[in-house]
Amino acid sequence: MLPKVVVTNRVHDEVLEFLGRRSTLDANPDREPWGREELLMRAHDAKGLITFMNDRVDDDFLSRCPDLGIIACALKGADNFDVDACTRRGVWLTIVPDLLTAPAAELAVGLMVALARRIGEGDRLVKGGSFGGWRPVLFGASLDKATVGLIGAGRLGTAIARRLRGFGCTVLYHDEAPLAPEQERSLALIRAPFEEILKRSDFVVLAAPLTGATHHLIDARTLGRLKPGAYLVNICRGSVVDEDAVADALADGHLAGYAADVFEMEDWALPGRPRTIAPRLLAEGARTLLTPHLGSAVTRVRADIEMAAAGSVIQYLDGERPDGALNEPAAEGHHPG
Repeated sequence: MLPKVVVTNRVHDEVLEFLGRRSTLDANPDREPWGREELLMRAHDAKGLITFMNDRVDDDFLSRCPDLGIIACALKGADNFDVDACTRRGVWLTIVPDLLTAPAAELAVGLMVALARRIGEGDRLVKGGSFGGWRPVLFGASLDKATVGLIGAGRLGTAIARRLRGFGCTVLYHDEAPLAPEQERSLALIRAPFEEILKRSDFVVLAAPLTGATHHLIDARTLGRLKPGAYLVNICRGSVVDEDAVADALADGHLAGYAADVFEMEDWALPGRPRTIAPRLLAEGARTLLTPHLGSAVTRVRADIEMAAAGSVIQYLDGERPDGALNEPAAEGHHPG
């Protein structure tokens, strides 16, 4: 009998065909995810599991799926997955480290332009039926020659910097691991202290992973230190910001606008996470631009990400070290079989 592989969310047909040649497949055909209990029921005897942003795997989950040998995440950030528990229980945990970078960086720049130029408001005005031709309305800000502060200069941060070069921006960055001097020169990046970035930047773009140190990095205190009238863009993880504090900063006018593709409610591994987006943030229609986690939502890119995760599962089933591995499972763990 072929080993069982469970796919938790809807994927492209070509991915199912690829997996089906090597495994007995149980794949979610719908756009809505399975609930935790249904997923556990389906995965309890699986060898492989392909997961997505809306999944969470912890030690309890793993204890109820004793045959699991690999969890392949069709995503880049694994903060909803307990890496240590996977290692202890002999389960590989893999990610797709780079295919999401370009589309997410592209979206970040799009959010910056759309927020500052008030494109969403303009669209609603025209579609509302009251547009009678040009009027001196909806004046905004420009990305051209602006000062941009990047919080995080990993793959995503540097990809955003690369795309900003055509705008003639001054780009500052803060990262605990500084870039090499030649990389700073090639990207025209200037390393600066976090507080200086807050003080000088017209746009602050968050491109850092969610860790203990970055949880609510942007809170009431740091928002108060932002340059008055600055724009904030969150393209990494929702809980890097305190959404209620952002709503306060928008309400008092200190923050000119907030764009986000990620939200605190999505960080399932955090026990105190809110269950909804902050209502006051949703109410700030004119000064916010909020998208439903579209960072990698490019048809070809999504198919490639899914195929990469599937490829890691097949490598494991073939007795190979899977690509994108985040851990080295305990030796007494499970074998493909």
